[in-house]
Amino acid sequence: MPTPPADRLAFARDVLRAEAAAVAGVADRLGASFLAAVEALLHCRGRVAVVGVGKSADVGAKIAGTLNSTGTRAYTLDATRAVHGDLGMVHADDAALLLSHSGESDEIVRLIGPLRKLASALVGVTGNPAGTLARCADIAVVYGPVQEACPLALAPSSSTTVMLALGDAVAFTLLQERRFTAEDFARYHPAGSLGRRLATVSDVMRTGRELRIAPAAATVREVFARVHHEGRRTGAVMLVDDAGRLAGLFTDSDLARLFEARRDGSMDEPVERVMTRAPVVTGVGARVGEALDILRARKFSELPVVDDDGRPVGMIDITDLIGLAPPSVPAETRPPLRLADRRSA
Repeated sequence: MPTPPADRLAFARDVLRAEAAAVAGVADRLGASFLAAVEALLHCRGRVAVVGVGKSADVGAKIAGTLNSTGTRAYTLDATRAVHGDLGMVHADDAALLLSHSGESDEIVRLIGPLRKLASALVGVTGNPAGTLARCADIAVVYGPVQEACPLALAPSSSTTVMLALGDAVAFTLLQERRFTAEDFARYHPAGSLGRRLATVSDVMRTGRELRIAPAAATVREVFARVHHEGRRTGAVMLVDDAGRLAGLFTDSDLARLFEARRDGSMDEPVERVMTRAPVVTGVGARVGEALDILRARKFSELPVVDDDGRPVGMIDITDLIGLAPPSVPAETRPPLRLADRRSA
């Protein structure tokens, strides 16, 4: 007979609570051995070889990835493959981080001797204080007993969650010790939405002939008759004063509103009379994510980029950042910006 949905949900919640409780218990038991492990990895002159077998190898791959992305060079070493030749990738300056809940996995135990000759330090992560790994490693981080969330108490669950969380604790403690910054993180993440959000505005802004720049003293008609651009079209003209500093912004939508209001006479008046004065801007060194947050919060379509003297050097257009916006707020559903909204921002 099928289990009622309410019972399934209750069981799933119990699984999550059991794993959360296991992590919380281990956090309370962290001590000197954890600090010693961090110290050994911090001063490792080579890379960290993260060694595991089975599910521990899967956890190890994630730990190695986190270490690499946060300033600690690492690689994975599958224990089964290691005993068949992959030990050749280990350098004398490397430190080995061995993962085994029981501390008695045959493949891990067989590697302890060879790794001691090949690597500079052996750090074990295990739940068994009496196991071979805990006894033979140079440093053993023993997280102690955990209750598996699996109802059969067979499938690794709480133990692998604890191991994964400990890997994060090690990686982020090393991150702090290395004074690893957002700029460093961005260097290692050039692709995808994360990489683009961490990039600087100068990497993605429109420049040169793609920009529409005109004197604020010119008439609206002159601005739109004479301002030409190439490449990607942007719907905003950046208006500058006599010194070349950004004085205002005038968009295609602003022009359309003049026609809608039958203000034909404004076409031959200086554009500075109808432009948005002192528009919101960003600098060339700002993060793309910061620029995107401004565009979304203010419901702008364009964001001028200025140098230290306030002169326009680029333009961020929301259409170039659509892929970075959360799917819950698709660009095409954003309400159009009214002139009054931009002026009051």
